[in-house]
Amino acid sequence: MKKLLKGLRQFKSNYFSTHQELFEQLSHGQKPRVLFITCSDSRIDPNLITNAEVGELFVIRNAGNIIPPFGAANGGEGAAVEYAVQALGVEHIIVCGHSHCGAMKGLLKRSSLEDEMPLVYEWLRHAEATRQLLKENYTHLEGETLLEVAVAENVLTQIENLRTYPVIHSKLYRNKLHLHAWIYHIETGEVLEYDSIRHDFVTPDENAMLEAYPVQCVLSLPEDVEDLLPGHRQSQTQPEVAEAERDVMMPWLSSDQVARIRSGSNGRR
Repeated sequence: MKKLLKGLRQFKSNYFSTHQELFEQLSHGQKPRVLFITCSDSRIDPNLITNAEVGELFVIRNAGNIIPPFGAANGGEGAAVEYAVQALGVEHIIVCGHSHCGAMKGLLKRSSLEDEMPLVYEWLRHAEATRQLLKENYTHLEGETLLEVAVAENVLTQIENLRTYPVIHSKLYRNKLHLHAWIYHIETGEVLEYDSIRHDFVTPDENAMLEAYPVQCVLSLPEDVEDLLPGHRQSQTQPEVAEAERDVMMPWLSSDQVARIRSGSNGRR
């Protein structure tokens, strides 16, 4: 605490004193252009890794950078997303996972958390879609390799979940909003962004804006585990879905997407 209290004084005398005009402007309101969704992990600092100024990012943080699908929970995540898009008019939403994520470690052994950390156990049920996907498609992986895949798949699942929000769907339809999937590697400082054309997490290019389209967010399953991360993703075409098979509450999603999202939000032990 002494270090934090000393830091308060240093902030006021150093940073604040040299940025008084900025804080005067911020006192009249905020106009962030980016909603940054990431993990509560203390090793992640959105403003630090993006070199963003105060007021440039609207941030949502929780264990596992999880956004429950629309209507699946009454927590603050959905309200914050809606506020950022509708009231603040953000133009970009970034979901940023990270290496060595404790929440993803917990997801891989969720059943063991029920007695010791019941609230964490319940929270992670909102990532059941990720867990089920890993269970059914990555049985040949284990350890750190499986964890890395879990981090990547979870980020893409949250992109899918975001699209279930009507306000986001409407903005995407009019090309007024853009979704981005990032992974931050703590040990190297590198950030990779999902490229929906190459189906790969790649180094971001500031001259070429990448977007993560939910219906295209697919990771490949190479025969050689060593080729899995990063740099090896492939396209999997989505079948056309008859109108009768679409969910009346979310008609913009395919039946497969709805089924996957519903299984995640309604998953139980």
